[in-house]
Amino acid sequence: MSDAKKAETAEGAEAPAPKKKKLLLFIIIGIVVLVLGGGGAAFFLLKKSSHDDEAVDGEETSKVQKSGRAKKDDKESPPVFVKLDPFTVKLQSEAGENYLQTTPELRVLDAAVGERIKQYMPEIRHRVLLILSARNPADVANPLGVQKLANEIRVVINRIIDGPKESGKSKKKGGNDSAAEAPDDADPDDSVQAVLFTSFIVQ
Repeated sequence: MSDAKKAETAEGAEAPAPKKKKLLLFIIIGIVVLVLGGGGAAFFLLKKSSHDDEAVDGEETSKVQKSGRAKKDDKESPPVFVKLDPFTVKLQSEAGENYLQTTPELRVLDAAVGERIKQYMPEIRHRVLLILSARNPADVANPLGVQKLANEIRVVINRIIDGPKESGKSKKKGGNDSAAEAPDDADPDDSVQAVLFTSFIVQ
């Protein structure tokens, strides 16, 4: 074989080699780009996920702290009392004339309730006078009778300032919301939580 033919054959063999190298180079670059792109996307997704988890944890912590603070404030806030003027009423008695002299104080949810009670004071005093004057000496001769009277006054005042409602306790007892059969404890959202007598004299 002549030298010219050998040279042509060598050139023909070398010509496809650079094309294969270029193709291989492009494939490698493409794979690297895909790997880097996928890794970057995964990194950002994981970072965002951890950031969201931290935000949720932060919100939950904040809620717990707020609820804990609210409970602490409820325990630390002093009770609010509204003192009513003294009442003197004639009791229902067949044995003679008996009188009841008493000074009720109302334990209320907050100072705003105290202001509302002042606005309704004439109606409240009227209703309390009716309740007291309907009693006879035997009704208030023992602590149980006095507590029953306090419960009835509490329910009536709550109806005046909050409007009529069916309490959770009365629902459990069959829906009877009679003031005369009021439970000893008020509902947590009742404006007046308790009626306390600072003086109670029957003559």
